[in-house]
Amino acid sequence: MYFVHIPKVVQKLFPGFVWRIEDAEQTVYLTFDDGPSQHTPWILDLLDRWNAKATFFCVGRQAERFPHYVEEIRKRGHAIGNHSYSHPSGWTTDDTSYLMDIKRAQHLLQTNLFRPPYGKLKPRQAQYLLRHYKIIMWDVMSGDFDPHVDADQCAKNVLDHAKSGSIIVFHDSPKAWSNLSAALPLVLQTLHERRLAMEAIPGAVPQTYTQPSYAPSLKIAL
Repeated sequence: MYFVHIPKVVQKLFPGFVWRIEDAEQTVYLTFDDGPSQHTPWILDLLDRWNAKATFFCVGRQAERFPHYVEEIRKRGHAIGNHSYSHPSGWTTDDTSYLMDIKRAQHLLQTNLFRPPYGKLKPRQAQYLLRHYKIIMWDVMSGDFDPHVDADQCAKNVLDHAKSGSIIVFHDSPKAWSNLSAALPLVLQTLHERRLAMEAIPGAVPQTYTQPSYAPSLKIAL
């Protein structure tokens, strides 16, 4: 169960999180979760075609697998965010293990942006993370990962709800590829026709990928 469009009442319950960019003018913010993957180059080329920028919330184990794609994301002017190392749910993971997982990804990605896998955080986890990151959520979910939704519906989910300031979620993963590959070109073309600029999340610090030469010791102060 997920919301295609996050109700404002939910957004107001968690004011410390970034759900949309309130002061944006004729701009939306594309984001891609769970990569990098073998599909990242296709996404990057398509974004270039429409002069669009995005934020890629990378999973650490995928960054280790495709370090050259992480660097390519950065080189093409997109932003990188931390999406944990192994994609755990904050609701079902103890605080120390969860935060250590994020620290492991941070060692690789070096970013001030974080998005919780599944959008799920416990209060204590959020309190800690807000001291170190901007927690970036979303207000429009494409549903491209959902096997019960087709590409036309994914595009409709975005185009029916995206407006200036919206943060839109797609997925850079094999699971989402069938829907993403058909929906994303239509979404980019339509947003362009609506004269909406497509940008990365503002305020991201410059990122670099760090290839680990050892297993770092991770200590979490709770």
